[in-house]
Amino acid sequence: MAVETFLIPIGFVTLLGFLYALALTISQRLLQKTSSDEELISHIEDRLPQLQCAQCGFPGCRPYAEAILQGASTDLCPPGGERTALELADLMGRDPTVPLSTMSTTNAVKIIESECVGCNRCAQVCPVDAIVGAELFTHTVLKKYCTGCELCIPECPVDCIEIVPESATT
Repeated sequence: MAVETFLIPIGFVTLLGFLYALALTISQRLLQKTSSDEELISHIEDRLPQLQCAQCGFPGCRPYAEAILQGASTDLCPPGGERTALELADLMGRDPTVPLSTMSTTNAVKIIESECVGCNRCAQVCPVDAIVGAELFTHTVLKKYCTGCELCIPECPVDCIEIVPESATT
């Protein structure tokens, strides 16, 4: 009788141990997959220009990197240009000869100086510091650095920023 009373708790503890071991094994494999995904996302993100300009349709470079991992196109980053698109395609093992679908052909290259009130709002939101000028003075855009992200346009209270086609600026 004494042997039978020990077998039930021993069997129960053994079963619990087996279930815990199974749960740990499954969670370890899931975490390894997540870890490798995080590593790949970091590699993708490292190749992006880190402007957080949202021209790709995502709120920043990290969400775009996550989307690329899920299958989004690698050519949605106008500031990164063709070089970045090709690097991302190579990293993801995708065909790099696919035509670039959304490369921007415009830059915010002109502030109408006679209308600029010098509020400095546009310069504060420019992710690449392409807008120069002091508060209460006229501002200008350094077209060499402008990526065409258009983040400055909604910030301008007097609508004095014009988007000019890139071909018209050369």
